[in-house]
Amino acid sequence: MTVHPFIEAEKRAGHSVKRACELLKVSRAAYYARRTATAGPRAVRDAEPTERITAVHTTSRGTYGAPRVHAVLRHEGAACGRRRVARLMRAAGLAGVYRRRRHLTTVPDPRAATRPDLIVRNFQPDPTGPDARWCGDITYIPTGEGWLYLATVIDIASRRVVGWATADHMRTDLVATALTAACRQRRPKGPVIFHSDRGSQYTSQQYAVLADQFGIRLSIGRTGQCWDNALAESFFATIKRELLDTTAWPSRATARAAIFDFIEGWYNLHRLHSSLGYRSPADYETAPAA
Repeated sequence: MTVHPFIEAEKRAGHSVKRACELLKVSRAAYYARRTATAGPRAVRDAEPTERITAVHTTSRGTYGAPRVHAVLRHEGAACGRRRVARLMRAAGLAGVYRRRRHLTTVPDPRAATRPDLIVRNFQPDPTGPDARWCGDITYIPTGEGWLYLATVIDIASRRVVGWATADHMRTDLVATALTAACRQRRPKGPVIFHSDRGSQYTSQQYAVLADQFGIRLSIGRTGQCWDNALAESFFATIKRELLDTTAWPSRATARAAIFDFIEGWYNLHRLHSSLGYRSPADYETAPAA
């Protein structure tokens, strides 16, 4: 805001600045602060937290909104309330990214064997710890070379993506590769439940044989009920909102490299989850048992 021209004109004419400010209902302190471009006490107090908020927002790749930025500051011991964080972010022109609606890729096989739902929408962190219950799904990414398909295996307890695979098709081999990667990386010591939707890839005989080889119990949600696999759906909403929908991908290779960086370099190690008490999957898994 510039200094009010009426007050300046009154001052040049030799009239009282005090009277001019009274007529316009403007304090003299505010007038002189504007005139000398001196920051007020509140602006001075806000400068340091705004700088830190901006750094946290940048580190999150521009994805964190006020709740997660506030969680980071709280973990660092900074005394900055959530409402203040939201106000300072608005003032600095900072905002998180928000979820978009996604298309479904589930193609059920009417001839597939019936399997029970062993999760029943219970996606709360498992008190028994990681590698007891997993879930997964398939999504697609448009590229300049055609579709790239991504299959995931996510640990329900820690939200960590423990296995994933990409391909230019969505046949059973895609989800089989993701499950194999999860089993080889995690080497679970006990039985694991893997939950999915009723897509033909997950209900195929090939997938059932592979799961049996690794000692995996298969669990399947109901047809047309996306909430039956809400955690896997939530991850795809996140990666699309924070990465895949932010740019055009000229090739499958560039998209896959970005997915690798997002999952292995950011999501698993650093991204905070409200369901984990604003901790990352890696922090949750390494925290001492309560």
